[in-house]
Amino acid sequence: MSALVPFHELATATYCPRKLYYARQSGVAVPASVERVRALALAYPDLLAAPDEALAERAIEVAPAVFRGRLHRARKRFTDVWEELVDPPERDVRLTGRDCRGEVQKILDTDAPTPSLVSPGEPPEQGVWEPQSVRAVAAAKALAWREETPVERAFVEYPAYGVVREVRLTTRRKATYRRALRAVRSLDGPPPRLSNDAKCRECEHRAECGVRTRSLWSLLGR
Repeated sequence: MSALVPFHELATATYCPRKLYYARQSGVAVPASVERVRALALAYPDLLAAPDEALAERAIEVAPAVFRGRLHRARKRFTDVWEELVDPPERDVRLTGRDCRGEVQKILDTDAPTPSLVSPGEPPEQGVWEPQSVRAVAAAKALAWREETPVERAFVEYPAYGVVREVRLTTRRKATYRRALRAVRSLDGPPPRLSNDAKCRECEHRAECGVRTRSLWSLLGR
């Protein structure tokens, strides 16, 4: 049986397999700033009722009115799970599935067991980022393995922005997950460099990688 793949490695490989190679060499600890954002995901009712001054002291990245408006919309849209998003039956659970393992910040138990992952970052305009989609699928599959029942959706929360997104386990998402799983399991040396200049520019491993990102002047042909 193949070794279990961590959720975070699946997400990193989806973003860039070469980044995963260097991340494995260095090891990455969860920064305190991430923990402060995750704490927001357990305080939604208090945050909705808090005055602007109190919100300004929390790790919130948007204006108080925007934050409250987004949370109100999430509460209205996800009425079936909102109470458990606020007060989940299980928190910070280590899941082990058939192929992967990792931590899930919340496990809901409404009509069916459902994982919810808390992201410290900013959400895209719609849906979730592809690495987070893969991580959500991995969490759902691991939970399904534990519960011995199908799990067909997950959630990704962006509490610093007041956003909650649903992730349905579509055929396309499952296929992307399987590709990421194969990529991680086949990794035995540095993969080829990406040609995605935007990804490389933001990567903390670009020095070891040796990639050269283009300057604004080169993009303009000067």
